[in-house]
Amino acid sequence: MRAPEHAIPAPPFPRGLTWIGVASLRMDKQRGRPVLIEFWDFCRVNSLRTLPYLVAWHERYADAGLRVIGVHSGGFAPARSTENVVAAVERLGIPYPVVVDAALEIWDMYGNEGWPARYLWDQEGALHSLHYGEGGYGETEREIQHLLGIDTDVLAPLRPEDAEALLLPAQTADQPGAYSGPYEAGGAWAVLDGAGDVRANGREIAVAAPGCYCLVEHEHHTAGVLELEIGAGVTCHATCFTPGIAAPGGPGRPAAG
Repeated sequence: MRAPEHAIPAPPFPRGLTWIGVASLRMDKQRGRPVLIEFWDFCRVNSLRTLPYLVAWHERYADAGLRVIGVHSGGFAPARSTENVVAAVERLGIPYPVVVDAALEIWDMYGNEGWPARYLWDQEGALHSLHYGEGGYGETEREIQHLLGIDTDVLAPLRPEDAEALLLPAQTADQPGAYSGPYEAGGAWAVLDGAGDVRANGREIAVAAPGCYCLVEHEHHTAGVLELEIGAGVTCHATCFTPGIAAPGGPGRPAAG
């Protein structure tokens, strides 16, 4: 969503926060370059699904002047630990700076409303555009190119459901804790913590670190039944569902098996 021109100035970063991959940054020192701020949580599957685009934009446009900054504002309990965030950033191979917003200070300064959320600031530190949730990748990349004076092809969609202007069937809402039962989605994930194993529809999944684990994935939006068993030593904070494109002939089809 395009912001009113020069209407909203970029808030400063509070002092004393933990930065990963870089010394502490100051927003006022970023003047002269566009800055893309991404609010995310390593325990949220929609944050993980946007991550490859952020990495690609950093790789494509950093030399041209773009600064990508991840603001990690944890929503789930495991994601509120700075130690867990540092480990997750290393495990995920994030190449751009990440600031740990453990007390949601930056979140509150922005009046942010959800994950993921990206804010694109222009070279003068004014808000150029913002986007909540997944999608809008081509639009954001074209806005980055506009600010940098670049005219080239944007990234091709990394998943079929990321195609622009595509209408997706409604998926089952996320559920608190471990959920077993019917669902409609392109996939099912669980926010897990601890060490041990879980079993999803007969498949055993090892849990060694806090995060969001894939339970079931489908080629299309699918109607299925999830059978989730949580083993000893593991805590399930939520069961989440991801979108899928409509199956040929209808919005959903029964899961095989």
